[in-house]
Amino acid sequence: MCLIAFAIDAHADCPLLVAANRDEYLARPAAGLQRWRLDDGTEVIGGRDLREGGTWMGITPGGRVAWLTNVRRAGLEQGARSRGELVARWLGAASDAEGFAADIDAGDYGGFNLVVGDLRQRRWHWLSNCDPTRPHEATPARLHLAPVPPGLHTLSNASLNTPWPKARRLAQALEQALEDHARAEALLADALTDTRTAGDEELPRSGVPIEFERALSSPFVHMPQRGYGTRCSSVLRW
Repeated sequence: MCLIAFAIDAHADCPLLVAANRDEYLARPAAGLQRWRLDDGTEVIGGRDLREGGTWMGITPGGRVAWLTNVRRAGLEQGARSRGELVARWLGAASDAEGFAADIDAGDYGGFNLVVGDLRQRRWHWLSNCDPTRPHEATPARLHLAPVPPGLHTLSNASLNTPWPKARRLAQALEQALEDHARAEALLADALTDTRTAGDEELPRSGVPIEFERALSSPFVHMPQRGYGTRCSSVLRW
């Protein structure tokens, strides 16, 4: 998943609101939103990566929830293990975020951002194996763990709350949706399907060629010539 805006305890009537787009190669097999089970029997509600078995976003009936993005770097970065496995591991874990983080080998995965939460305990954390101050550089993998406070946050392919243009657009729509329940669905649908690219002066410099930065700067990514783009949009409201 490559663009997420989420609000935690930002409105009295909505303890959690998430709007997200998943960008992926079009040929990678995946199942859409459904109920399925982890190997240990834990029930998950979410999509599923049919190649590696993990997911990009999921929630359990018990209130565990997580979502994931990659960190953009030059070249095709592959780890020994699939990043989507991390979401599944959290959903099936019995430990808290600190215990969960202690069992992660940061070097096993390509660059990632992971937000994990527990709706019953009202605790949220962000994890990454990239340096938050320079996420696009090939620094030695080391796990970073930080609590996520109440409020409105964004996540794309840099670090938590990096103000990329498309992240700012989606955050604005999410804020409006929190205040206007009647139009919330339409506001988020419009924001998630927005194909407008950012101007060159606003583009991040993440190490990929400028033409890729342009194509990836819209909330909804459409790159059929490269077999890549936004595969699904999701809204989660509690």
